[in-house]
Amino acid sequence: MFTGIIIGVGRIVAAHALGSSSTHGKRLSIECPPAFLDDVGLGDSIALNGACMTVTSRNAAQQQFTVDISAESLDKTAGLAQLGPINLEKALRAHDRLGGHIVAGHVDGIGTVTHFAQVGESWELRLLAPKALAKYLAYKGSITVNGVSLTVNRILDNKDGCEMSINLIPHTVQNTALNTLQTSSRVNLEIDLIARYVERMLNADPQQTHPTAP
Repeated sequence: MFTGIIIGVGRIVAAHALGSSSTHGKRLSIECPPAFLDDVGLGDSIALNGACMTVTSRNAAQQQFTVDISAESLDKTAGLAQLGPINLEKALRAHDRLGGHIVAGHVDGIGTVTHFAQVGESWELRLLAPKALAKYLAYKGSITVNGVSLTVNRILDNKDGCEMSINLIPHTVQNTALNTLQTSSRVNLEIDLIARYVERMLNADPQQTHPTAP
């Protein structure tokens, strides 16, 4: 589990194919900030732009680690196969502060940036989310964008999906890779975990029988 609070911006410095066909994934080498790997071990979970991945090797001297990402994950996410900056978050520990919201590290869909511009001291980010995610988005609700826990300030349903407006304070812009976004950029979206369960409870078949203990 994660919180959507980015603790460092890394950089994908290499992406090597794990095979010759489209069914093969890639091995990513990520360069991270100094001391980032001090408490990271093999098998640990780290969210890359909001997608939970497993550390397969680490080199503290070079401040780099690797992950293997499957073809399925590459198909369902954005920005994990290109070299460049990436948001990093280590898995939540039981005694940590929950500074953002509960994030699973599972990407629910790909959004598209429709507008990104400075407004006063802050920045307005508008994203078009797929129609399938629209029912999970609400005014002042939570959304994870490339691993960053953010608050929805406005929503507008249209024929293409659901456009949401998000305010980014200067600290967020300066300390995450969201500052590299531009119009038409694709981003990873994860809906609020609570909204997912509420939708299931409201729409589950009340006539469905439940298994009983033997």
